[in-house]
Amino acid sequence: MKKILPVALIAAMLSSPAVALEPLSQEKYINDRLIAARIADRIRRTCPSIDGRILYAYGEARKLKRYAEKKGYSRAQIDAFLDSKEDKRRIYAIADDYLTRNGAKKSEPETYCRIGRQEIARNTIIGSLLVAK
Repeated sequence: MKKILPVALIAAMLSSPAVALEPLSQEKYINDRLIAARIADRIRRTCPSIDGRILYAYGEARKLKRYAEKKGYSRAQIDAFLDSKEDKRRIYAIADDYLTRNGAKKSEPETYCRIGRQEIARNTIIGSLLVAK
């Protein structure tokens, strides 16, 4: 009986992946950064006195893709996630909620500027993607 237990354990380990990947839509690090990027994009497009650090943001996006690949996600999985309309809507809704909770008003660009300046001053992920003109 002692010999059967190790064999059964090894067979069980080989038949299932060591660590199953959670869906990309639930991967916190990736989603938090995509939400931050969306918030920064809304700020830079709405506030006339703040620009986006486009080259820096592009580099960060490439790092994020490499992060996902190193975790074991395939390029096909990453592309499907990034192309998902449902996930885009979810990320955009979270970003819009954040902006609204922090006082952003669509008809008042200065409210976006205030949030942007605060994010830059606090050196947040959002702030790192922005620069005051």
